[in-house]
Amino acid sequence: MHAGSGFLDRLGGRHRPLLTDLLLALGYIGAGLLLGQERPPTGWRSVDVLGAVLTALVGLVMVARRLAPVVVFAAACVLWVLFIACGYWPVVNSMPALLGLYTVAATRRLPTALVCAAVVGGVWVYAGIGNIEHSSMPTVLAQAVLFPAVVFVVGRGSGALAERNRQFAELTLQLRRQQEEKALQALTEERVRIARELHDVVAHHMSVISLQAGMASYVFPTDPAASRRALDTIADTSREALEEMRRMLVLLRVGQEEQGDAGTVPGGAHALEDGVDHAPAPGIDLLERLLERVRGAGVEVTLEVTGSPPRLSQGMALCVYRVVQEALTNVLKHAGPTRAAVTIRYERRTIVVRVMNDEGDKFQPNQEMSPGHGLIGMRERAKIYGGSVTAGPRPLGGFEVRLTLPAPTTGDRPGGLPAPGSGDVPIR
Repeated sequence: MHAGSGFLDRLGGRHRPLLTDLLLALGYIGAGLLLGQERPPTGWRSVDVLGAVLTALVGLVMVARRLAPVVVFAAACVLWVLFIACGYWPVVNSMPALLGLYTVAATRRLPTALVCAAVVGGVWVYAGIGNIEHSSMPTVLAQAVLFPAVVFVVGRGSGALAERNRQFAELTLQLRRQQEEKALQALTEERVRIARELHDVVAHHMSVISLQAGMASYVFPTDPAASRRALDTIADTSREALEEMRRMLVLLRVGQEEQGDAGTVPGGAHALEDGVDHAPAPGIDLLERLLERVRGAGVEVTLEVTGSPPRLSQGMALCVYRVVQEALTNVLKHAGPTRAAVTIRYERRTIVVRVMNDEGDKFQPNQEMSPGHGLIGMRERAKIYGGSVTAGPRPLGGFEVRLTLPAPTTGDRPGGLPAPGSGDVPIR
């Protein structure tokens, strides 16, 4: 069963049209020979061996109709005329000429198609004249005009449809390439922006290291205990700085990323930016200030925190803040004035952040989430810390963004001490 399917698949592809025409030719030959065995109308002779040979030749010629339409049409008409000249019933071999006319009309220019249609009509008239004693010339003339005209019109329409389909296919491919390029560009821009923020985090850690090193050197002769605490702080801070630096370098390896991660159409803006490019990186402790700005824009938003909050690294706190910020920006853009809720749940092994909103005046249930670079940024930030982001409509209406991050443990740092930085402030 599988072997047969594989054989048919191998015959398909670019050879499928040729295979189709071969089967069509064999089918016509069989039908023509059966029709030739019928008693012909008065004035025509029955198909004998010569007539069967001509019928087979006309049928075999049609195998190449897609490769050389005009040549095949001419050969079919010549064999058809020869068939008629031998006294055989013209209807038996009329189909190949009409099929050849259809192919020419569909694939060649209008003047060529008109000439071929006139040739078919002329052969039809010639057949009527050859049996004038038993034929009605008005009927022959009507058939000579009507049959080629119908085939001509159908062929031209089929050719125009095939050309439009080809153009649509090319346009679809071009649009897909442009979307992939824009998505990759959006991914690159968002990664660079995140890397700049991580650079600020690393720079903050280095400042702390420099300050603590100076203090340790200053108090070492008089207060060894304070000097040791400063050195412990330096060790913890340098370790976290190196970790953030590693994440930043991994983030900037854009060329090795899978194409599937760049699936969001760029466009849009961050409506709730902090406003100061060189301000300290925001953390969870600044979420309430963010929510106040959202409330001022017309969205009733609440914050609920459950569980025992650990001390987060500055980079992870920045990740949570930016995801909440982008999700609320999308609420303002796509839902308008409505109600929203931000929940942060601290579990033993994970941190779950959810941003949910009700249906607003502008909310569209089937609308794709298109927050510019926002969704890309959410996923990239979560990926840095081994987390994930999901976004989509809620079953009861509205929209939800869910961020899941692995919870930090005290075992991640020597001595179980928290890393310094604005993101390490516990939630009040």
